Amino acid sequence: MRVLLSTIGTRGDVQPLVSLALALRALDQEVHLCVPPDSCNWIEGLGIPVTSIGPQLRSTGKVNPTAVLPTPEQRRQMMEGTVATQFETIAVVAQGCDLIVGATALQIAAPSVAEKMGIPYVFAAYCPAVLPSPYHAPPVLGMLGDTLTPADVDYHERWVQDAQRWNDMWGTLLNSHRASLGLVPVSDVRSHILTDRPWLAADPTLAPWPNSADQSVFQTGAWILPDECPLSPELEVFLDAGEPPVYFGFGSVRAPENISQVMVMSARSVGYRAIISRGWADLWLVDDEPDCLIIDEVNQQALFKRVAAVVHHGGAGTTTAAALAGVPQVVIPQMYDQHYWAQRIHHLGIGTAHAPGTPTLDSLTSALKLALQSDVAARAQSIATTVRRDGAQIAAQQTLYRYG
Repeated sequence: MRVLLSTIGTRGDVQPLVSLALALRALDQEVHLCVPPDSCNWIEGLGIPVTSIGPQLRSTGKVNPTAVLPTPEQRRQMMEGTVATQFETIAVVAQGCDLIVGATALQIAAPSVAEKMGIPYVFAAYCPAVLPSPYHAPPVLGMLGDTLTPADVDYHERWVQDAQRWNDMWGTLLNSHRASLGLVPVSDVRSHILTDRPWLAADPTLAPWPNSADQSVFQTGAWILPDECPLSPELEVFLDAGEPPVYFGFGSVRAPENISQVMVMSARSVGYRAIISRGWADLWLVDDEPDCLIIDEVNQQALFKRVAAVVHHGGAGTTTAAALAGVPQVVIPQMYDQHYWAQRIHHLGIGTAHAPGTPTLDSLTSALKLALQSDVAARAQSIATTVRRDGAQIAAQQTLYRYG
């Protein structure tokens, strides 16, 4: 069996697919990844065949105060280019495949290519909020001007609006390419991409599907990639030089402007040292004091076990890694599913949900004080024992069972 795994996203979107690829390869199946160029060298180093799709994404993490927002015409051209590239690239890479698995909701072309080739297509979500349900609101995109949905608002109406937005954004482009392939047009773009039987690659304790009676969603558990990379000697020395520090990082998303200073000062305000992950936003240290350290990419699984708290943007991967380590979290959501993860951390009692957007010194200090309380740490350690590590293996076995 040959499986194509495709995503349009940052490393947090790619890494779970790599975990699934390794699980499938362990079952003697062929795999091929189709991902943005930022991750191709890393995947090639693992010995997995990979094809680049789309532009480099790393620059999207940097704040540029002088940047001019694209005009509607420029945005339209970018969307046209994105969809055309997907159809061209995936159609070539999928030749000879028996199944396409797409992760992240920007899989505009993959289901149509699978349909044209007569092979199955599976959509995998990393968060329940991505999938329509009467029990939660659609994810907040942020760049489209939408806001969080109040708890007393009719979720059904919001999902209707969400479906219309999908059609407005992608319907004409999608159906133009489908017509060129001899396929009939689709009237519901969201359902076409997410499918009627999606997989949910999220941990059942951290992010349960809200309706257990709904058998249309198959929850595998999170696809966690084991990391054996050692921590750098510099980081080891820093960790050994004092009490566990607070880790701050925004991964591959755009961090709020001037957040580095707020991070360091908030850690000092509660009496802790700080580790700042440079990330795609190229965060920096505010001074040369020995109580803070800047780091590049790191083995989170190893590091998080040795810190007092993890302050982050609320990506699915970082949230799960911190939960596995049993460490309290402060989540500062910026967009999309990050708001969901912030609320789940708060609901589970294993950290604090900071208000969305840019934190102040006072707000982040207050959030840290709450997260660093002993009962929160105890709860985080308890929840850690329930988080599953075999999601990718379950998904690989399901792949063979249903499609092999």
